[in-house]
Amino acid sequence: MLVPMELVRIIISEINDQQIIYLREVDGERTFPILIGLFEATSIDRRVKGETPNRPMTHDLLKIAISQLGGTVQDVVVSDLKEHIYYAVIRVQQDGELIEIDSRPSDAIALAVQYQPTLPIFVDDSVLDQVI
Repeated sequence: MLVPMELVRIIISEINDQQIIYLREVDGERTFPILIGLFEATSIDRRVKGETPNRPMTHDLLKIAISQLGGTVQDVVVSDLKEHIYYAVIRVQQDGELIEIDSRPSDAIALAVQYQPTLPIFVDDSVLDQVI
């Protein structure tokens, strides 16, 4: 079962290689962190703050490319956790077909916040069972 989540916190540390984002269950209390890289954290933080770069950044480019190829991003799903590594998919509708694109959760969430409103973020129940 997919659980709706929302991005609730971003912690950026310039002295550490890994940054942290926190996801919280939309209609519940479950919360968990995901360690991500500085570039992805900065991209997410910039969009959450409403800052728009002068030129397309990587996640802007992904959004534009999907749209130009006739797709519509439906949502992102943190789908699995294996050996302390999270896995995600970006789900795209194109020509009536649902396409799942393998992604790191950080990139999927960075793409989700490119949209207004933010695209739905889901986490598979099996992942939540492992982290909470």
